[in-house]
Amino acid sequence: MANQDKQKMAIVVGAGAGGVSTAARLAKAGFRVTVLEKNSFTGGRCSLLHYEGWRFDQGPSLLLLPRLFHNTFRDLDTSLEGEGVRLIKCTPNYNIWFGDGERFQLSTDLAHMKQEIEKWEGKDGYSRYLAFLQESHRHYELSVTHVLLRNFTSILSMMRPSFLIHLFELHPFESIYSRASKYFWTERLRRVFTFSSMYMGMSPFDAPGTYSLLQYTESAEGIWYPEGGFHTVIQALVRIGERLGVEYRLSTPIEKINIHSDGSHATGVTLANGEVMNADVVVNNADLVYSYNNLLPKTPYASSLSERPTSCSSISFYWALDRKIPQLDGHNIFLAEEYRESFDAIFKKHLIPDEPSFYVNVPSRPDPTAAPEGKDAIIVLVPVGHLHDPDEAASISHNKTNGIASTGGAPYHRRNKTGQR
Repeated sequence: MANQDKQKMAIVVGAGAGGVSTAARLAKAGFRVTVLEKNSFTGGRCSLLHYEGWRFDQGPSLLLLPRLFHNTFRDLDTSLEGEGVRLIKCTPNYNIWFGDGERFQLSTDLAHMKQEIEKWEGKDGYSRYLAFLQESHRHYELSVTHVLLRNFTSILSMMRPSFLIHLFELHPFESIYSRASKYFWTERLRRVFTFSSMYMGMSPFDAPGTYSLLQYTESAEGIWYPEGGFHTVIQALVRIGERLGVEYRLSTPIEKINIHSDGSHATGVTLANGEVMNADVVVNNADLVYSYNNLLPKTPYASSLSERPTSCSSISFYWALDRKIPQLDGHNIFLAEEYRESFDAIFKKHLIPDEPSFYVNVPSRPDPTAAPEGKDAIIVLVPVGHLHDPDEAASISHNKTNGIASTGGAPYHRRNKTGQR
C-alpha cells in the first residue's frame, strides 16, 4: 500500500491515438494512469462506422511510416503481430485519374514507376524522378530526426544548431509544387507528386517543400491498411495499457483542466459532473484550439489561436454498394482539370470548387472483410473551404448523418479541421 501511495498519478484527456499510446507509455514508466474520454468509445477521430455488414474508417484510410508504429509497440515490449494487428500492403499505392480518363499508377515498384514516368516525361524523366526521391528522402530523414522525434516547446527550440544547420535542406520557404516543378516538366506529373498536401488540409502551392517526405515514405515504404480497420491499432494499444494498469473511463467529459495558483503546472481536472481528480501529470489529447479556449484559463494566446487560419474542411460520403466496382483500387485520386483554380477556391475563397479534386477509398479492396462478399465499401472525401461561422461548424459537427447509402446516392457530413498549420 505504501508503494502505491508513492506512485505518481497521470490523467490523459482523450482516448484518441495519441492519448492511448501515451497512456500505455506512462503506465510502463511507472505511473498510475487514468484516461478520460467524453465518447462511449476509444479512438477519437480514428473510429469505425458499421452498417449491415459494411465497415468504414471515419478517420485515416492509409497507414504511413510503419516503422514508427513498430517502434511504438516495441517500446511497450510487444509488437503489432504479437497484438494480433496485421498490416496489409496496398498495391498499387494509388490510381490517379485525370479529367480525360488517362491514369497514372503510383507504386513502390521501381520498374513499374519507370514505365509510368517515361510515358509522360520521356527517357530522361526517370532519372529526374530518382533525383526527386533523393531530395524527398533527405526531407524525410531530417524531419524524423530533427522534427518528429523532438519537442518544440517554444520558438527558441527552433534555434538549436542541430536543427538550423539543416534548415535550408528542408526547403521550408518553397512550396511543394515549386520543388516538384524542378524535377517534373509536365503539368500532369507535377500534380501527381503534389496532391498529397491535401492530407494536411493545405494547398500544394502553399505547403512547404519539406512535405515531399510524404511522397517519399509512400514510394519507399508503401501504403498499409490494418486488417479490420484502423481502430484495431487503437484497440491493441488499449489492451496493452490495460495490462499495464491503465484505467479507461468512457462517457466521462471534463469541465476544465485545473492549474496551480502560480500557473506553473496542471494539478488535475474537474469532470463535467463536478468531480475533481488530482494528478501529478495531466496530458491533454483533445483538440488544441478547443482546449485552450474551453479547458484552460482564458488567455490572449487562447484567443489568438481562434483567429489563426485553419486548414480546409471536407465533405465525406460513405457508400455501401450492392456490387463491386473493379475499376477502383484501394486508393484513388481524381484530379481537377483546373488544378490551381480548385485549390484557390478552397483556400482563398473558402468555397466548394466547381470541379474539385477528390479522393475515393475502397477499404474492401485490401481487406474484403470491410464489405459483404461480392460488394464494396466506398468512402469519398471532397476537400472544401472551411466554414466561417463557428456556430454553423459546431451544429454540423454535432448533427452529422452517418452518410450511409446504397448505390443510389448518399447524404454526407462536413468536417471542419481545426489543427493549426
